[in-house]
Amino acid sequence: MATPSLISINKLANTRVLIIGGTSGIGFAVARAALEHGASIIISSSNPQKVSSTVSRLQNLYPNKVYTDRITGKPCDLGDQATLEKNLLDLLDYATSRSLFPNIASPTKYNDSSERVLLNHIIYTAGTPPPRIPISSPEVNASSFAALSTLRLHVPMVMGKHAKTYLVDNHTSSISFTSGLMAARPAAGLAVGGAAVGSALEGLTRGLAVELAPIRVNVVAPGAVETEVYERLGLAREAYLEAFRKETLTGEVGRPEDVAEAYVWCIKDGFVTGKRVESDGGTLLKGA
Repeated sequence: MATPSLISINKLANTRVLIIGGTSGIGFAVARAALEHGASIIISSSNPQKVSSTVSRLQNLYPNKVYTDRITGKPCDLGDQATLEKNLLDLLDYATSRSLFPNIASPTKYNDSSERVLLNHIIYTAGTPPPRIPISSPEVNASSFAALSTLRLHVPMVMGKHAKTYLVDNHTSSISFTSGLMAARPAAGLAVGGAAVGSALEGLTRGLAVELAPIRVNVVAPGAVETEVYERLGLAREAYLEAFRKETLTGEVGRPEDVAEAYVWCIKDGFVTGKRVESDGGTLLKGA
């Protein structure tokens, strides 16, 4: 029997994908999806131990050499505005090293000046939930806004600044950022950390889609997703999850492996750019 031409699954075959924030939650689910679609993946987060353990975890989940040869990781701390650009460039240099996946035949174009293998996709899911700070609080000032913006806005801006150097300059390449519901449905205490920063990121996404074209830039806006974050709540965990379930049309809290499909769509669909992609169980409709 002839082997079928798998045009959908093979879109990511032998591509090179960098997942920043890929050691847990949605980022980890995206890493698994990209790997299953045939991509070579580079996992990164600020915690070296978590990067190492995540690489080992993926290799245990996919023990076949077909997969293990396509998994690597490098820690990168992007939390300090003074050092984040240098640290990001170090990570991008590592992620585009020609020697990184020696056993993988890559369709990626070489950059003649540095002989690096250019990335095909960058997925950015790093960040922590913003704290609830009432707008009248003395804590709301330029310094606190800068701190809240570092991971969620400043890093994407710097990433856009260097994208043309490290990504294949083609419509098949993409950057996918992560926002949330707060930009579209603000909650009390989250006007700055949620609504303002989230809205700015979505505006930056549209601007970068124009300026970096034909490279595509999108932002995924998940609703409440059950990740490791909720484990910290202890006995209150189930009460929080039940409250979130009541806010959705599906009656469920999101699963990382489901929300990961939104990122997969953004990287596989070469005709989508400048978009906010929602995966929220109908929460915005429920609240209308």
